[in-house]
Amino acid sequence: MLELDTEAFEALVVDELDRLPDEMVDGLDNLIFVVEDRPENGTLDTLGLYDGVALTERDRYGFGEMPDRIIVYREPHLAACETLDELADEIHTTLVHEIAHFYGIDDERLHELGWA
Repeated sequence: MLELDTEAFEALVVDELDRLPDEMVDGLDNLIFVVEDRPENGTLDTLGLYDGVALTERDRYGFGEMPDRIIVYREPHLAACETLDELADEIHTTLVHEIAHFYGIDDERLHELGWA
């Protein structure tokens, strides 16, 4: 298992966010990115989570709405990767996957596209 403290992991997440294409991130509205150690159930099988209402499912969305969240789980990523390069790639894939959920793309379509 790869070892990386929270601060270094968060920096890697920010680096990978910066590498995403503008077309992907320009439409992100009322969304925050959060790093947590593990999901509430303690599993190491979940790398990330989109917590919100997909753009395609929003009826009326206005002022005062709590922001949607994309959570990146540190310990599952570290358990799944052996090198920093592999970790960066996995974080990148997780970010793309969860951002896709924000835009309303489901897991089946993500599998077809190779992002799941």
